[in-house]
Amino acid sequence: MHDDTLLVTAGRAPEQNHGAVNPPIYRASTILYPSVAALEAPRSLRGVSYGRSGVPTTFALEDAVATLEGGHGAVVTGSGKTAICQALTSFLQAGDHLLMVDSTYGPTRQFCDRVLARFGVETTYYDPLIGAEIAGLIRPNTKIVYVESPGSQTFEIQDVPAIAAVAHANGALVMLDNTWATPLYFKAFEHGVDISIHAATKYIGGHSDLMMGIAVAAEPVFAQLRHGMQDQGAYASPDDCFQALRGLRTMAIRLERHHRTGLRLAEWLQARPEVARVLHPALPEDPGHQLWRRDFKGASGLFGVILQPCSKAAVAAMLDGLELFGMGYSWGGFESLVIPTQPEKLRTATTWAPGGPCLRFHAGLEDADDLIADLAAGFARLRQAA
Repeated sequence: MHDDTLLVTAGRAPEQNHGAVNPPIYRASTILYPSVAALEAPRSLRGVSYGRSGVPTTFALEDAVATLEGGHGAVVTGSGKTAICQALTSFLQAGDHLLMVDSTYGPTRQFCDRVLARFGVETTYYDPLIGAEIAGLIRPNTKIVYVESPGSQTFEIQDVPAIAAVAHANGALVMLDNTWATPLYFKAFEHGVDISIHAATKYIGGHSDLMMGIAVAAEPVFAQLRHGMQDQGAYASPDDCFQALRGLRTMAIRLERHHRTGLRLAEWLQARPEVARVLHPALPEDPGHQLWRRDFKGASGLFGVILQPCSKAAVAAMLDGLELFGMGYSWGGFESLVIPTQPEKLRTATTWAPGGPCLRFHAGLEDADDLIADLAAGFARLRQAA
């Protein structure tokens, strides 16, 4: 089936739920067994045995996302960061080496530096543009190569297939943060990824009212991922799983609008005299555009902007008066957002020297003309303050 059809049909079983279109919410902690034999029987990876291990609502969401992305199975957790951290610790132990992209999500870096280091796992950060040359960083104890494409805040596109080929040739797994592209716009398992991780808080939920993470795995590593998550008490409430399923059904339509509006805003911003550079891989001028065209099926609404040199007060004058762009640290919902960013503070393997203030935009579902008018007024305030 095509993805649009899978979004509507995957994870549903009306015949098992009295004909209900949507899988119902199963709220459960205690599960009763009819006999001692049933109580003591070996547990399957997906059996309903205790509320924390999953209920039919949980499994419906896991099945839907895994089917859409082409993985063998999925595990849901209470947040995107939880999915990242617990996926890493499901496969790492003291003495192991992790290769982490230098443009990774800030909380991922914090986990590596604060937690993994404390438990004897060494992390080496690498240039997101390294490609197959990552072979020079592989060690005998390198267990995971972690990629995030495009990169957080700076939006570099990585050559994931080339990196995966090197990792697999050296016995390492490849994990990907695929939140930006979603399972619709980047097919992780077709490009050599072993575990694909999503902050379902973003586009899968889609309405800025949900905290959830999902890790999807290829068959050879799914059991270890599932056991690792269960060992650490990973849990997502059935109510949140139901909300995520509702969001998933409309994701294709929403993403198309995010893509279209985001690209229009990016093109408009390119022409502004206040803007030095727009960081958006779908723009032909972007350094990662050719890789994006090769590997991706679309773009989301998240991108970056480097302004011409100006004061912090001038940037604040621009942003504080915006009417349609809220300021908040998440994205992927229906509303447009903007925040100032400082990617240079999150780099250790590479240098980020933009030459001017950086902004991160999320294009929501508002009319693009209204968003442009709001930004134009903001630039007028910036010039006046400058």
